[in-house]
Amino acid sequence: MAIEAARKTELIKEHAKAEGDTGSPEVQIAVLTENIKNLTEHLKVHRKDFPSRRGLLMMVGRRSRLLRYLRRKSPERYQDIVGKLKLRR
Repeated sequence: MAIEAARKTELIKEHAKAEGDTGSPEVQIAVLTENIKNLTEHLKVHRKDFPSRRGLLMMVGRRSRLLRYLRRKSPERYQDIVGKLKLRR
């Protein structure tokens, strides 16, 4: 269910603004999106795993708050991350 270390490092390098940047909203959103995708696949198989479902809903909420923050502070960065991750349709 969790992201592999190599994939997480790859996501961080791809979305980081500077070397060693792991806390910017873009990086956090990218890592959360990957976790959400993995957990969604897990829940397709294990439909009654309610603790994992709660974790998924908490991750979606956290990502939503980060996106809202980014949209308010820097609309161009928001558009960039939404386009890269294909979040909005």
